[in-house]
Amino acid sequence: MRRSRYFLSAGLAIVVAGMAHSALAQSEIKIGEINSYSLLPAFTEPYRKGWQLALEQINAAGGINGKKLVVVSKDDGGKPADAQTAANELVSSEKVVMLTGTFLSNIGLAVSDFANQKKVFFLAAEPLTDAITWAKGNRYTFRLRPSNYMQAAMLVEAAAKLPAKRWATVAPNYEYGQSAVAVFKKLMSEKRPDIQWVDEQWPPFGKLDAGPVVQALAAANPEAILNVTFGADLVKFVREGNTRGLFKDRAVVSFLTGEPEYLDPLKEETPAGWIVTGYPWYSIKTPEHDAFLKAYQAKYNDYPRLGSIVGYQTIKAAAAILTKANSDDPEKLIAATEGLSMPSPFGEITFRKIDHQSTLGAFVGKTALKDGKGIMVDSVYRKGSDFLPSDAEVAKLRPKE
Repeated sequence: MRRSRYFLSAGLAIVVAGMAHSALAQSEIKIGEINSYSLLPAFTEPYRKGWQLALEQINAAGGINGKKLVVVSKDDGGKPADAQTAANELVSSEKVVMLTGTFLSNIGLAVSDFANQKKVFFLAAEPLTDAITWAKGNRYTFRLRPSNYMQAAMLVEAAAKLPAKRWATVAPNYEYGQSAVAVFKKLMSEKRPDIQWVDEQWPPFGKLDAGPVVQALAAANPEAILNVTFGADLVKFVREGNTRGLFKDRAVVSFLTGEPEYLDPLKEETPAGWIVTGYPWYSIKTPEHDAFLKAYQAKYNDYPRLGSIVGYQTIKAAAAILTKANSDDPEKLIAATEGLSMPSPFGEITFRKIDHQSTLGAFVGKTALKDGKGIMVDSVYRKGSDFLPSDAEVAKLRPKE
């Protein structure tokens, strides 16, 4: 009899626990987040701080239609296969309603492919390759950051005014670097048919041997250089280039170098006068950015990096999508996102229906040295919508669904 009561009580406890868990599940919405935290902490740690701030603000304001938003985060270690494994675990075990994040372009493409196969909504935060919204685009994938095409078009606007005719390039030899060089060369040659491309250097990502690369570039004797290296590779390239006088009397145009996470490590070695895309947080004077900056500094007692903006806006965008859709059905999430406009620290942005690219822009300016630290000067914000090809061109670039 006692044993029967025991099993009855135990069974009742399990049922009650199950009901409680079910009630909890219904009171929250989980989204999955994947990034290369262990491989690229300079960008991903500020990125994590950004999305954690956004999450805090969203839940303080009532969550998603009254439900708490929960982010389940995983580290992909910089490996596409690990990113797909993480995506699968988030969807099958954690039951997330969408995937967000990724940094490297090859990893973004891997998760995008997973999302397409499994019919899961994916909001790519950082990967810049044009393929993610065009050549390999799919209905389940959207992208927040301005693409290689957009940033190249912004840089070309300034670079085409340079008198230089002989150009060389240096970029990491993987999807991002290859895509950036290809689109910059295409757009630059269209504006300046008189340009000659005299050399290309393709060091492996994260393993740049700066001596031979700088020597080869100098031997080609270009009048200008396009740089696509970033992180530790950028530091090595700048140090060796300064030592050997590579940048003396030569113009340099550089993707991303004005972002604090890449500019700060250069310190007093920062070369002056490079034309760059970046994030001069210290000189942006708008109400939207002021509000973000105040909240970020209050929470972390630190200044934001570009990663902070990307992480923050990724989760803000996810929340706006979920709120509008009021559903976890992927098709309803897609319908809610296509054409969706929302505020950001850089002003209003829109996710385009035609290619799922957001119109978030970037700042273009020049590098300078101030008080032993690299900064961006003469910075101008370029709206993403002003640097995208026509709908007719996009229709040719993106596969029909």
